[in-house]
Order: sequence, then structure tokens, then C-alpha cells
Amino acid sequence: MRDSDLPAGPSPFARWTLTGFWVCAALHLLLVAVDLGPWDALTKAMLLPLLAAWAAACGGSRGLLAALLLSWGGDVLLSIDGMFIPGMVSFGAAHACYIGCFVRRGALRRLRRVPLIPLLYGLGWAAGIAVIWPGLGSMGPPVVAYSLLLLVSALTARGFSVRAGTGGLLFLLSDALIGVDLSDLPRLPLHGVIVMATYLAAQYLLASALLRKPRHPGPA
Repeated sequence: MRDSDLPAGPSPFARWTLTGFWVCAALHLLLVAVDLGPWDALTKAMLLPLLAAWAAACGGSRGLLAALLLSWGGDVLLSIDGMFIPGMVSFGAAHACYIGCFVRRGALRRLRRVPLIPLLYGLGWAAGIAVIWPGLGSMGPPVVAYSLLLLVSALTARGFSVRAGTGGLLFLLSDALIGVDLSDLPRLPLHGVIVMATYLAAQYLLASALLRKPRHPGPA
């Protein structure tokens, strides 16, 4: 992201926290690749606080900071056995915050101009649910409810900007791969690395999109 895209010049603290995020992300992906626990859980717990600190230093809104910290809560909860549903609830709340941020800045108005986008996203969501549904069992209803919230988050992100939309799609991909795990479908090589790489890229793109100066008229 270019410095000129931020509301103000990034402070040394902002630069250090963003550098720390990427260094920690690289270390975490390496630990996941070699399956070296519990250190991968420790680095995972450090990632979103670093990104939230960077966003705060760059003047991020309360909605953005809430989304990042609720995502951190989801990361921590999902690392604890038996806490999958609370972790999913925390991520659902994070997506609600993202939706609020994008809607307040005109995402719905821009989506209405291109109705094909919601249609394509909806068809993709339905196809994904159809694939994983047979293996979800009792997890089916909560997964569908969460995935609908994730779908709206990705759609409003796309209505906000291409950068945010890319982040939303990566978030969809990351969580779709988690759905593959839940339904016991065949996994991709380096499955865990792909899940985390797409998730971290998604969070950075969503946050950095919301930190950019508005390019369209409308409420901030």
C-alpha cells in the first residue's frame, strides 16, 4: 500500500507494527508447514493484534479495530479444543463489523449498479454449500448461518473497492477450505498453509482498503 493512500503519513510505530505483522506471518506459515506446535498457535495469536495496532496507528475506525480484534478472538478460540462454535461466533461478529464499515461508506449503493456481482457470489456460495453439506452433520446449520454472513461481508467489500473485494474473496476461499476440513473432503497439499496465507492476506487487504482515503462521495 502506498503511503499516500493513508489518511496521514504513517508513524514509525505504524511501520514497525506492519513489519512485525509480515515477519510474524512468514514465521507462522513456516511453522504451519512443518507442523511445529505449539509455536504455530503462539505466532497465530500475535498476528491480528499487530495488524490492529498498525490500523490504530494509521487512524483506523472503531469498526475496523473491532473487526480485527474480534477476528483475533476467533483465532484464539479456534486454537482451543471444543471452542469451534464460540470461535465462529467471534468471526461472525467481526464480519458484522466489516459489513457496517463498508455499508456506511456506500458499498450497497455501488453494488446496486452491478446486480450481476451479487448473483455470481450467491451462485458460488450455493455451489460451495452443496459440496460440503453432506459431510457437515450437526454442524450444517451454524456453518450455513456463518457462511451467509461471510458472503454478505465479501459482497459489501466488493461494493466498497476492488482491493477490499479481493480481500473478501480470499476470506471466502480460506473459510471454504476450513469447510472442506469439517466435511472430511480431500485436502489440498499444504492445506493449512493455504488457509492461513489466504486469511492473512484477506485481513490485510480489508484493513488497508478501509484505511485508504475515500475515492467516492458518501459518508465515511
